[in-house]
Amino acid sequence: MSDKNNDDLKRQASENTLGLNPVIGIRGKDLLSSARLLLTQAIRQPLHSAKHVAHFGLELKNVLLGQSQLRPDDSDRRFADPAWSQNPLYRRYLQGYLAWRRELHDWVEHSSLSEQDASRGHFVVHLLTEALAPSNGMANPAALKRFFETGGKSLLDGLSHLAKDLVHNGGMPSQVDMKAFEVGKNVATTEGAVVFRNDVLELIQYRPMTEQVQERPLLVVPPQINKYYVFDLSPEKSLARFLLRNGLQTFVVSWRNPTKAQREWGLSTYIEALKEAIEVVTAITGSKDLNILGACSGGLTTASLLGHYAALGEQKVHALTLLVSVLDTQLDSQVALFADEKTLEAAKRRSYQAGVLEGSDMAKVFAWMRPNDLIWNYWVNNYLLGNEPPVFDILYWNNDTTRLPAALHGEFIEMFQNNPLTRAGALEVCGTPIDLKQVSCDFFVVAGSNDHITPWTSCYKSALLFGGKCEFVLSNSGHIQSILNPPGNPKARYMTNPDMPSDPKAWQEEATKHTDSWWLHWQKWLNERSGKLKKAPAALGNKRHPAGEAAPGTYVHER
Repeated sequence: MSDKNNDDLKRQASENTLGLNPVIGIRGKDLLSSARLLLTQAIRQPLHSAKHVAHFGLELKNVLLGQSQLRPDDSDRRFADPAWSQNPLYRRYLQGYLAWRRELHDWVEHSSLSEQDASRGHFVVHLLTEALAPSNGMANPAALKRFFETGGKSLLDGLSHLAKDLVHNGGMPSQVDMKAFEVGKNVATTEGAVVFRNDVLELIQYRPMTEQVQERPLLVVPPQINKYYVFDLSPEKSLARFLLRNGLQTFVVSWRNPTKAQREWGLSTYIEALKEAIEVVTAITGSKDLNILGACSGGLTTASLLGHYAALGEQKVHALTLLVSVLDTQLDSQVALFADEKTLEAAKRRSYQAGVLEGSDMAKVFAWMRPNDLIWNYWVNNYLLGNEPPVFDILYWNNDTTRLPAALHGEFIEMFQNNPLTRAGALEVCGTPIDLKQVSCDFFVVAGSNDHITPWTSCYKSALLFGGKCEFVLSNSGHIQSILNPPGNPKARYMTNPDMPSDPKAWQEEATKHTDSWWLHWQKWLNERSGKLKKAPAALGNKRHPAGEAAPGTYVHER
């Protein structure tokens, strides 16, 4: 595999990972219904359809005569091979495809469909046209070159990969060589130990890397749909090691991978388990409270926990950090495109019948929301070029999914429907009503400007729900790169603005731009809220909670 092709796959992987609000699926019947609606509309509007057919015919004439100006977007890497622009046959083939794709979308845009039906229509047309892109067939110039260079071996290798994926991967192109990684061996290698375990989680304490540590510890809460080691993938991009090197006592939650036996676990179950973990962290460190970080759905869980503490009048959390977390669920994105009452109820019913929602099923649904990034580029790489799937730790972690218990999945769906965290008392957990305005601690919120999973404007609106003082940071990256953002990346940028107007765009217009990683800005913010320095503990755990199994523990290995 060429380094360039490999780099493209890695870049797209970093921008397109599963960590979405794990709620909504797309049913095949919804797509078929939208396709039927488009066909019906074509019959109902014959003049409209005829006009677009004629327009397509004119553009096709220009293509054949070599007079068309159509060209793909500069950012579309599928057609980067010079043959697409320099070879007359390839150029016409591509321009004919671009004309067809554009005309279909124009037809949908100018039809008399409702706004929602038009959006769904665009989505269905997008799935169809991207599947039939010229780059996905054996006529792909890169595939033909590879075929002749290898004497046909690339085709045989591609067919072998296809056969393996049909048998072992549900017919989806493999995104990563899963055999290249082993948790605890070449990912999740930071030294630590399990110091507490209950039915829901393991609590891992990392070994300090400095002679002195700050008094107040940090507890990291990952999303329930992913394994925790996104925070400790490799030494050079490990958030855990960054914290330890800067003298912060660091603990992380490793969620258990539930089976249908745990179908009744709901949000309150996870919050009660977190409360136990917090008591252990404060007992081990001797601190009366701690700082806490929550990411994605782990952020939603953590915010609900803080609302619960506020209702009880308990001051267990000194400062909160939220990474790419949406609490105000009025999403204006593809994630919500097919999310009507019927679809959401069907999703709840399916997970209750199965007992769990499989992370792998969610990954497939999400892949079809981003087909070029998560399906067709691997189709080309694995099958047409005959390359092995890439070896990339982010992709390994993203494919090492966990399940959601049916009760929690149902609650997430209801939260998506009713948006209760935006209203005082609309959500109840562990017997207390939640009002985020009563959460008065300082909090730090990170969002990604290119994040299409948890859009930054939704993260911003979520930050306005709390009662404390907010430091909002907008990173120039996508979903996962907003988290994995170690210092030293020359392309890293972020924005800050101490004012928090109600309009996110107004915040952005007045924000200050900074170079390098937001980690450095956060470290300074966190250090100011982590207490005095003291001698680092010589051993992990304490007498009541002794260090047990070495990190990464046992729950992380459950498949």
